[in-house]
Amino acid sequence: MKFDILTIFPDIFDSYFNETILKRAQSKKLVSIHIHDIRKATADKHHKVDDRPYGGGPGMVLKINPIYKTLKKIRQKKISKIILLDPAGKQFDHDRAKKYALLDQMTFICGRYEGIDARVEKIIDEKVSIGPYVLSGGELPAMVIIEAVSRLIPGVLGHKDSALDDSFSRGKDYVEFPQYTRPEKFNKWAVPKVLLSGDHKKIAKWREEQVKKAKSRRGKNV
Repeated sequence: MKFDILTIFPDIFDSYFNETILKRAQSKKLVSIHIHDIRKATADKHHKVDDRPYGGGPGMVLKINPIYKTLKKIRQKKISKIILLDPAGKQFDHDRAKKYALLDQMTFICGRYEGIDARVEKIIDEKVSIGPYVLSGGELPAMVIIEAVSRLIPGVLGHKDSALDDSFSRGKDYVEFPQYTRPEKFNKWAVPKVLLSGDHKKIAKWREEQVKKAKSRRGKNV
């Protein structure tokens, strides 16, 4: 999977993409992540990427020119999507992550300031949001989506079945069962005896019960 990110703050991604799962995925060439600084596509010596909005109003708006020029330089694979990260976009969830994991390429446009010239909608496939709230830019949403999608690409996680029981992997109401490891006792808290029994049928039943309880609690909190 090839990920391309258009941004005016390319250094934001360095630390996160060079650690843990995403670092290993890149080392194994399962994913490739390319950061594109749209300032480099500007014509003036000051690399100006924003301007005042027509019609007046507070703040500055990102210009369409450098975004369009940068996109034109990115070689698009056959099965790909160009996504504008926008709080008004479609809500990102596990089902959408599974669909994205089937693509060959995803290109993200990260907004800043008061937004982007609305003509950007002529060159994108869809707008996507990671939640009903506003952030200062699209960089964090890009990282969230890239990790969520990468986890579903075969070989990225250590075990081929690692993502099968993740929360939401079996539907929006599914929450993963509790997990325990050594030590068996910590302070006054002990691991449930059923998990130490070696009886896989009882363990499976206990886990199903825990999922139902979590699902019920989640329903009450909605």
